[in-house]
Amino acid sequence: MNRPIGVFDSGIGGLTVLKELVTRLPFEDFIYYADSKNAPYGPKSVAEIIELSEKIVRFLISEDCKLIVIACNTATAAAVNVIRKNFDIPVVGLEPAVKPACLNTKTGNIGVLATEGTFRGNHFKTTSEKYKDYVTIHLQVAKGLVESAELGIFDGYEAEALVSQYVEPLLSNNIDQLVLGCTHYPYFYDIIKKTVGSSVDVIDSAGPVARRTKDVLMTGRIFRTENNCRKISVYSSGDQNVIKKVVDKLFNLDENNQLVELKFI
Repeated sequence: MNRPIGVFDSGIGGLTVLKELVTRLPFEDFIYYADSKNAPYGPKSVAEIIELSEKIVRFLISEDCKLIVIACNTATAAAVNVIRKNFDIPVVGLEPAVKPACLNTKTGNIGVLATEGTFRGNHFKTTSEKYKDYVTIHLQVAKGLVESAELGIFDGYEAEALVSQYVEPLLSNNIDQLVLGCTHYPYFYDIIKKTVGSSVDVIDSAGPVARRTKDVLMTGRIFRTENNCRKISVYSSGDQNVIKKVVDKLFNLDENNQLVELKFI
């Protein structure tokens, strides 16, 4: 089916997921929507997040998307069930990679960095509940990291201080797995990895959501097997300079030497 896949996030964070999708699905077209104007979603009420998410889904459907990927942990937690109920389109959600962290831990302690909205979600609670008898899951709301990313500040003293503020308490609990439960956090991977050291694995959800998307495409018989002119469009409601910087850093040219098209609304 020669229609695009729609992907959205509260801002630029989901571009890290889009990068994985683009790599694993080389024949698919994509339309990405970064709602940077309304970021961060984490502190917002469930009703607000649902309203914003449904508005974006309607836009992506109007662009003839065949599948929606919610590349946002907070939006998935608040809105995925409502979207699946209200829209006749396959939807792939995102949740922190708690399962692999729990299965791989040797110390029995894992850390999760996420937003308030993600920790409130049923998906996170249900997954965590499965392993609570064997693994202690240490939670940390990382306020300010999303805002820093949306400003294009991914390194330097300010970013390092924020990361240290949230990661150091987790390290004191003998964690050996650190889950990045927000798609904005991989932008700080180098700082985070430097802070936790070689004894702690840092994991996110981009790989699993890309594999799940491929599975849904194949089983739904909407998987594309050829494409001589791939199109990747990125829409943003926020700062043009920041998203241009991020797109250039993550993509610049895809594997077929085709430019990613930027649009602002």
